[in-house]
Amino acid sequence: MSDFWPSELKVSKDRRTLTVTFNDGVVVTLPAEMLRVLSPSAEVQGHGPGQAVTVPGKRDVAIRAMTPTGNYAVRIGFDDGHDTGIFTWTYMRELGERGAEKFADYERSLAEKGLSRDPR
Repeated sequence: MSDFWPSELKVSKDRRTLTVTFNDGVVVTLPAEMLRVLSPSAEVQGHGPGQAVTVPGKRDVAIRAMTPTGNYAVRIGFDDGHDTGIFTWTYMRELGERGAEKFADYERSLAEKGLSRDPR
């Protein structure tokens, strides 16, 4: 189990941002688009190294639901129907700390594949 856990999870009114306040006082703001395209689900990450999928067209995605998963994670459902990602507290913290870097890698992957963040 992680040394930190959220004391608050708050979805913005427009459902496009999740703010996580951790028990050690660290607050991270995670855009729904980043959560969706970097989802820890097998659908996005694949079942092994090198199998990750670059998911285009999610600029306008919103958080539809959040379901607690034990004491270690939350399952996030998005308005595009994706709901298989189980986000551990450790992964959420990692996205808070390294999300900009990971998202920049995602944008590079989109460009290399001729894909866009915008829906078709």
